[in-house]
Formats: sequence, C-alpha cells, structure tokens
Amino acid sequence: MKLNEFKLERYFAKYEFMTAYNLCASDCEPLTVNELLQMEEGSLLALKKQGLGYTESAGDSDLLELISSLYNTIIPDQILTFSGAEEAIFIFMNVLLNPRDHIIVQFPAYQSLFEIAQSIGCHVSLWELEPHHNWELNLEVLIDNITPRTRAIIINFPHNPTGTHISRQKLNQIIDIAQENNIYLFSDEVYRLLEYNSVQRLPATCDLYDKGVSLGVMSKAFGLAGLRIGWISTPDRELLKQFAAFKDYTTICNSAPSEFFAKIALKHVDKILERNLTIINQNRELFSGFFTNFKEFFDYIPPKAGSVAFPSFKSNVSFEQFYIDLAREKNVLLLPGTTFNYPDRYFRIGFGRKGVAGPLELLSDFITTYSPLKEH
Repeated sequence: MKLNEFKLERYFAKYEFMTAYNLCASDCEPLTVNELLQMEEGSLLALKKQGLGYTESAGDSDLLELISSLYNTIIPDQILTFSGAEEAIFIFMNVLLNPRDHIIVQFPAYQSLFEIAQSIGCHVSLWELEPHHNWELNLEVLIDNITPRTRAIIINFPHNPTGTHISRQKLNQIIDIAQENNIYLFSDEVYRLLEYNSVQRLPATCDLYDKGVSLGVMSKAFGLAGLRIGWISTPDRELLKQFAAFKDYTTICNSAPSEFFAKIALKHVDKILERNLTIINQNRELFSGFFTNFKEFFDYIPPKAGSVAFPSFKSNVSFEQFYIDLAREKNVLLLPGTTFNYPDRYFRIGFGRKGVAGPLELLSDFITTYSPLKEH
C-alpha cells in the first residue's frame, strides 16, 4: 500500500507548535498529571509502584472493564485497545477490506477514514453532508451508492469538522440500511459524550447492530490526547480477533503509564465531562458573538454537538495565504478546509480549549486590517 500525504497532520506538524494560539484544536483542554492524580486518593503512590513492562495486548483488564461502562451491552472481551484512534482506523481498514471492495464514507471526513481504503485498492464513495441544508445527510444518496461490493459504511457523529449531529431516528435508518445489505457500519464516536444536552446522546452503534463497530479514544472528550489510548468495541468477536492479530505487527500493546492514567480518568467521567462541556459552552458563546460581528464576511452554521465547527468565508476567492499570514503575523492558527479536501474558504474552529477570548481579538483585528480580504 502507498498512502498519500496526510494533509491535516502535515499542516499541524508545520504550524501547530510555532503558533501561540490554536483556535482549531479538536480536543478538549488537556488535563495535567497533577489534575488527574488529585481525582484519585492514593494515586501518586500507586503511580510510583506502576510497573513499566509489557502490558496485555488487548488492554489492561480493569481498563477494558471501565471502557465497557461507556456502553449498554458491550462487555470487556468485546473491546480492543490501540495506540490512539488512528491505529484503530488503520487496522480496521486493513483487516476488513480487500482490493476492489467498496466503502461509503460520510464527507467531509478525517482523511484516514477514506485514504487508507483507497490505498488498499478499494473504491470509495463520498457521502457528502449538505452545507446549504445545515450539514444534513441525505439517506437516498446512501442507498443509491450501495453496490454488491459495498463492505462498510463509515459515519462520524458528533461530526468532525462540521459539529453536526443526527437524530436517533436517522441513526436507526442508517443501521436498517446497513443490516438489509449485510454491510458493516463503522462509527467514529470519538466526540461522543460531548453533546450539549444529554438528551442528544446517541446509543453507540456497537450496542445496536451486530456488525456495528464503534471507535472511541481518550483524546477528544477527555482531554487526554497525550495518553494515546483508543479502542474499538464490537459484538463481532471474530472480527475483533483479526484486529488483535494485526495489532501484533503494529504497537503490540499499550504504554503502561498511559493505561494507568486512562483508568483514573474513566473512574471520573462525569467530573471531566462537566469541566470540558463548561469550557465548550463558554467558547460557543464567544464564537457566536464573533461570527455575528463579522456576518458580512462569514457563513456560520453553529455546531449541534462536539468541540468543532466548520464556518466559511462568503467570498469564493483563494484564502490559502490568509491562514499563513494569520499564523505568522498574529500567532493564531486556523485549519483550512483544504486539509479535509474541501474548498479553502471553509476552515475548522475548536471550542474545547481555554483562553479563546484573546486569540479571537487578534483574529478580529487581523480581519479588519487584512487588505486582500477587504478588497473582496
């Protein structure tokens, strides 16, 4: 297999750590080691005693038990952990798919959700969200794209980068379509638990469908991207066995300290989510005010759930230089739509980090003085 350059990751590699203000991060405010240890009495002493040898390849048994508590029907032996969500996506695609297979991918999407399949030699149909209809999904398009070679449907809710979400009814319809056609449904649920109202929360796909595969991670909702702990949950034990065998050729097992910290976090889910949703809701208000003030420049569809949104400039001119100049002159980072194979007038913003007000002021000043933008 030969993979194309990962546009989003290459962009972040170039600009993320050279700018002081990241307004496009998709994760929540990172927790510190001290904040985690303070949640659990006796955890500092336990950390000092933590062994640094190999860990269980599927994941620590207590960790699997805690992850299973996030689901309704899934039990620990229906879960396999990975080094972040990216390894899980890579292994899922390589185990399930063969050349000439077909998958349908909700789009725009995180690049690996379609790129890996293409590199294997699969045909990929992009199931596009409709920006002119508040990023809605058209189920008729899904049905029309199914072929006898369709192996999987790939969905992501709450969605990155648009922040859109779907109803339980629509999720049930997608599952019905997959079931009628004997197709796997891979559900990227890394932003699950970041619904603004718990009533919005969808059941995990793995709890609803025997060919449902749910992707989770400590990075987004929990603010613990540095742990590099992700997982797949599915009732399909045979498929999970194949994932485990493939993992023997990638990471083999997790980092022991990472599993230690992940277990603490999962014991205190409610506290961490309350913290992160407070930050998100405060930032949503700030961004809403910003886009109201600059409505002559931008189209903005407020997110329905999660920690990101995908506004756009109203002009159709090229904005490639705008993002570079903003990073260099104001130290503020936005993520252009081109990193999602989308027009560069779109850009991702992130709500999950602290300290948004100052960078928004810098962005406001830049917009009002940036001559190429004023000309259009």
